[in-house]
Amino acid sequence: MDCIFCKIVEGSIPSKKVYEDDLVIGILDINPNGDGHTLVIPKKHYTDYKELPDELILHINKVMKTLSDKLESKLHKNSVTFLVNYLDAQEVKHFHLHIVPGFRKPLELSVDEAYEKIMED
Repeated sequence: MDCIFCKIVEGSIPSKKVYEDDLVIGILDINPNGDGHTLVIPKKHYTDYKELPDELILHINKVMKTLSDKLESKLHKNSVTFLVNYLDAQEVKHFHLHIVPGFRKPLELSVDEAYEKIMED
């Protein structure tokens, strides 16, 4: 399969991974719309949200809560936007959830700077 997210999941394309478990990964978007813009991606390929098993939707929701709390606190943001594109709006045809802290505010950090802040203890 020629899916960029599948290649990121398997490790053949590098990413800034901020979360991983048996079912999903969380990576920083390389073209962020906000500091710490994170994508939550199932490890198994699902084209869109209609293909996701209900259990995986619940799991992604739990990860969304965990990551949004971490992003808010580490990056000192007081807003978070959650976004799922579908059909023609979906650039990569592998389901992914966007978590965008400080959406529509000017970027203050590079992807590398955001990664360092998110990952510090």
